[in-house]
Amino acid sequence: MPDFFKALSRSGTRSVKRPGLLSTPPTSLSLAIDGQDIEIRIVRSAQATRLTLRQDIRSGGFRLTLPLGVSMQTADDMVRRHSGWLAAQIRKSPQKVAFEPGVPVPVCGRDRLIRHDPETGHRVIMSDDALTTGGDPCHVPRRVEDFLRLLARDSLGSHVRHHAQRLGRPVTGIAVRDTVSRWGSCSSTGRINLSWRLILAPEWIASYVAAHEVAHLAEMNHGPRFWRLCRELFPETDAARAWLRHHGTGLHRYGGPAPVPQKAPESGKN
Repeated sequence: MPDFFKALSRSGTRSVKRPGLLSTPPTSLSLAIDGQDIEIRIVRSAQATRLTLRQDIRSGGFRLTLPLGVSMQTADDMVRRHSGWLAAQIRKSPQKVAFEPGVPVPVCGRDRLIRHDPETGHRVIMSDDALTTGGDPCHVPRRVEDFLRLLARDSLGSHVRHHAQRLGRPVTGIAVRDTVSRWGSCSSTGRINLSWRLILAPEWIASYVAAHEVAHLAEMNHGPRFWRLCRELFPETDAARAWLRHHGTGLHRYGGPAPVPQKAPESGKN
């Protein structure tokens, strides 16, 4: 095994020459890429039939899922074969942006600078060009995110109710969450969930996602009738989908530890 590979056990870091002889299976691998030690978390799954390597863009971390019985040597080989893919993902991953004073944040598609003013108190005040809050500076990130989540709940809820009224279908509930794999969802009972991060996108993008989920109240699929209905509710559907494909990942870089997990090629079980 190359020197740049290490297996990390729960008790600490150990160099591994014969992984199969460890009494406690390693929980991660470390690979040197472009001068950085990149840790890949190992998850063993009874349901998995293939080795699967993924990146969670929100955290930037990597995860290798192994079927039960697969050796660490096989995991080692899988990661080394895809070192180029790992390097590419690291290079294109967006830099995280904390909600800190002096940082511009897009709200409804318009940049607003986060400002700390002790006289403002614990509330957050939004103006055309700023988000201002006071209190202890170390609480600014939490206050700003809490404010944006509340703003998203009100704004997205308004979009959902507007489209549902046009469609003539009832919505049983609206929830705003920090979803990873989808911007929204609609249950068979009429409950709609949406990502709070849509408040960081232009308002017409948020309206599209709301229309998309409302269309599912009538069509619980993505067939031709669904897309026809979606375009009736929101004529700029195609443009909005293109915007999300090109810019959606960037919405996940804001705030705490946020596009769909990126997946490398799978490998058959050895």
